[in-house]
Amino acid sequence: MSQLQLVRIPTPGKDKTPLSKAQKEFNRLTRKISDLEQQLVDFRQAATSLQQRVHKEYVPLLNELNKFRADLIWLFDRAYERNEVTKTEKKKLADLISNLAYDLISEHGMDELKPIFDKYNTDSFDATDAEADAQISDVMKEMVSSMYGITFDPAVDVSTKEKFTAYVDEQLRSKQEANAERQQQAEQKRAQKPKTAKQLEREAKKQLEERNITKAVRTLYMDLVKAFHPDREPDEAEKDRKTEIMQRVTEAYEKSDLLALLRLQLEFNRIDQQHLETLADDQLRYYNKILKQQAEELDNELYGIQSQLAGAMGQPFMMVGSVLGLELSFNNDVRSLKRSIKATKKDIKDLSDPVVLKAWLKTYRIQR
Repeated sequence: MSQLQLVRIPTPGKDKTPLSKAQKEFNRLTRKISDLEQQLVDFRQAATSLQQRVHKEYVPLLNELNKFRADLIWLFDRAYERNEVTKTEKKKLADLISNLAYDLISEHGMDELKPIFDKYNTDSFDATDAEADAQISDVMKEMVSSMYGITFDPAVDVSTKEKFTAYVDEQLRSKQEANAERQQQAEQKRAQKPKTAKQLEREAKKQLEERNITKAVRTLYMDLVKAFHPDREPDEAEKDRKTEIMQRVTEAYEKSDLLALLRLQLEFNRIDQQHLETLADDQLRYYNKILKQQAEELDNELYGIQSQLAGAMGQPFMMVGSVLGLELSFNNDVRSLKRSIKATKKDIKDLSDPVVLKAWLKTYRIQR
C-alpha cells in the first residue's frame, strides 16, 4: 500500500507570521493520524504473514518436537520395565513419564498418551485434570469476586470454562443494568431541579460545538458530492470514475473521517495548501476536535491488534510494540523450537544407553 497523503499547513518563511497554536495542533494531529494509519496497515500485513508462517513453520516444528518428547516417554517406560532398574530409579522414571505425558496431553491434545499416564498414577488423567480444573476454578472465583464484586452461587454449575465465562458475563450484565438504572434515576432527579444560568450556558455552548463539528464534516462532504455525484454524468467512463470516487467519499463521511475527506479534496483539487493556510482558527479548532477523537480511535484499534498478537504469541506486550519486534519474537520462537528438537533427539540417542541413563538419573530430582 502506498504512503497516505500527508495533510499539513506549511511552516511559513522567516518574514511571515508563525503558525498559530491551532495550526500547529492541526499539523500534529494529522501527522499522528497518518502515522497510526500506516502502523495499522503494517501490523495487519505482519499479522497475516505471521499467521501463514505459524502454519507453515511453527506448527510442523512443534508437532515434530512433541513426537520426540513422546518417544522419550516410551524410552523411559521401557527402561522402567528392566530388571536392573532400582526402586529409586523407578520413582524418578515414573515422575518423568507423568510430567511429560501430562503436559503433552493437556497442552497439546495428545490423548493417545493417557494410558501411559494412568499406568504411573493412582488417579487417571481425567480425574487429575478435573481436580486441577477445580483448583483453577476456585482461584478464578476469588480473583473475579475481588475485581468485580461478584458472588458465586454454590448451586450454579461453573465447572467448565464456557459455563464460568457465561456466569460471569451474566452477573456483570446484571450489575451494569442495575448501575444504569441507578444512574438514570439520578439523572432524572437532577433534570427535575431547575438549572442555573451557568448550566444552561454550558449546555448551549456544548450543543453549538456539536452542531459546528457536524457541520464541518458535512461541508466537506457536500462539496465533494456536488463535484462527483455520478447520476447526471452522461459519459459512461466518467460516470464509472465518479461512482468510484463517491464510494470513497461516502465511506469517509460515514466514519466521520475528516482527514480522509481533506485528502480527497486535495487529491481532486477541490482545495489546495493555500486554502489550509487561510483557514480561520475557529474552524481549525473544530477540525482539531474531530481529529483528536479520530487519533484516539486509531490508537485504541492499534492497541487492540497488538494485544491480540501478544496473546496469540504468548509474549509480553512490549515485545510486539513494533512490526520488527513482532518478527524478531517469532523468529526467536522458531529458533528455540529447532534447538529443542535437536536437544531432544540427542537425549533420546544418549539415554538409550542404560549406562548413560543410570548416570543421568542420579542427577535428576523429583519435582514436588
